[in-house]
Amino acid sequence: MPDPESRPPQHQEPPGTTAAMRPQPRDSMADYVGRGLLDGRKALVTGGDSGIGRAVAIAFAKEGADVAIAYLSEHADAEHTAREVRAAGRDCVTLPGDLADGAHCRGVVDQTVGQFGGLDLLVNNVATQNPLDSPDELTEEQWLRTFEVNMHSYFRVTAAALPHLREGSAIINTSSVNGLRGNKSLIDYSATKGAIIAWTYSMAQALADRGVRVNCVAPGPVWTPLIPSTFDPEHVEKFGTNVPLGRPAHPDELAPTYVFLAANQLSSYYTGEVIAALGGETLPG
Repeated sequence: MPDPESRPPQHQEPPGTTAAMRPQPRDSMADYVGRGLLDGRKALVTGGDSGIGRAVAIAFAKEGADVAIAYLSEHADAEHTAREVRAAGRDCVTLPGDLADGAHCRGVVDQTVGQFGGLDLLVNNVATQNPLDSPDELTEEQWLRTFEVNMHSYFRVTAAALPHLREGSAIINTSSVNGLRGNKSLIDYSATKGAIIAWTYSMAQALADRGVRVNCVAPGPVWTPLIPSTFDPEHVEKFGTNVPLGRPAHPDELAPTYVFLAANQLSSYYTGEVIAALGGETLPG
């Protein structure tokens, strides 16, 4: 199936911004109608300024949740997301800073609880990647940085959140198809995404007796600022065209999965699950 929204070759400096992307991603849940599935809930979404995190934050707000978004330094994107959350009638707090830092991980939880008076839903979603042509190029510095952001922030934010989570709370982690099958040009990134899946399985078992559910979403290609800010322009032009649907997902197409996993009315028996949205791709095993 041909891609109806071709992407011209393009590049941005990391971490990238939504405004510079062509075409613009669908990430504001414009046609989404909430049903009150998350009324009164308090949520923290890391990497919530743009992409999947933005769509999830807005969808949660439309379902009745107040939302805090933690992000690195993309202030214009974060303010756009905050406006959309507030337009849905919910409170939003923006929390800039580097989630590779343990103290900041604890701080975003403390600020969320301080602003909202509690925390019910945690979406660990922040990520970084740096493609390489050869494994010989992978430095220890890059390896450690990727793990600090992609995996250690999930552990640290969750550890800080656990004292506040009660029966009926939910944790949702974002992994990737690369955590399921690996990727020769994203070795460190794939390793973190595989670790997130195993950690999800373990935490779901460990928190079952507290009534806290832990699940994971592992998307295939998704059109977010991470793509033009980390891949070369020629790769961007072809990004996602190799899956059966012939195109990458838009964030709006994935956010309802997070709503499903967050809403006890819909997914109370789901924990330790990995939902892979891969555009028709199938994996062996």
